[in-house]
Amino acid sequence: MVFIPNDMTNFRLRRSALFMPSSNERALAKAPSLNCDTVIFDLEDAVGADERENAIKNLRQLVNNTDFGPRETVIRTGQFDGSEFTDDLAIAIESVVDVVLLPKVENAQAILQTENRLNAAGSKASLWAMIETPLALMNLTEIASASTRLKCLVVGPNDLSKATGASLSNHRAALQPWLMQIVAAARAYNLNVLDGVYNNFKDQEGFAQECKQGAAMGFDGKTLIHPSQIKTANKSFGPDEKQIARAIQIVKAFGEKANAHKGVIQIDGEMIERLHLEQAELLLAVDIKTGSST
Repeated sequence: MVFIPNDMTNFRLRRSALFMPSSNERALAKAPSLNCDTVIFDLEDAVGADERENAIKNLRQLVNNTDFGPRETVIRTGQFDGSEFTDDLAIAIESVVDVVLLPKVENAQAILQTENRLNAAGSKASLWAMIETPLALMNLTEIASASTRLKCLVVGPNDLSKATGASLSNHRAALQPWLMQIVAAARAYNLNVLDGVYNNFKDQEGFAQECKQGAAMGFDGKTLIHPSQIKTANKSFGPDEKQIARAIQIVKAFGEKANAHKGVIQIDGEMIERLHLEQAELLLAVDIKTGSST
């Protein structure tokens, strides 16, 4: 099931966000043909120190000169306070990607200072923030409300587990309170929120279960580490048949002559407002294949 917010400005589906090592030229070449909503070109965890030069060359040659169609393009930089951040941000600006993803954000400072640099460069890129540390959990309100340029929070479960000692086993039971806090912070400030990666890409059953769990928690989508996970993520976080049928019913009901000027109507004993009509119309307008609204 897809979450449709009350404020639908710039709404788009972000069911599947695939991490791609920027050092892997063959993987980058496949990106425009993949059916994911978002492609994240990684300059952080997936790129070793001896691979950076090749990764930057790939971004300049492949990302900057490739049409990715409706897919949202993201570059994950190194840490804001790291020695490589300035160069990473320059590459992101040069590549004219849609989003700059900041890893290990712990307060508003990283977001605001990055925003200042983007403004100075004339970049229109949005910002996403990864929530991966205990301090980030303590500062969720500060982070989520830092800037209107911030559009999405992304969970980093592996780093959260490492930093806290909380186990990822038993369906992430130990992390669930924190995951729900991250979802709540995102919703409070009208942000999207993406669940973290599932490490064993060959375990399709386990991945499907975690997608189902994430969708039930209210996440908009999931970050992925392998193209084989895209189909399951799109299905889990996209509109289901029941949701689509309900949307059709709402649009049809408000389309009746007797309801043309009503602000509230009743359907099957439930009071339905015009904001629900707007949500239903948007849901039906979304291109499920590309993840963008028409």
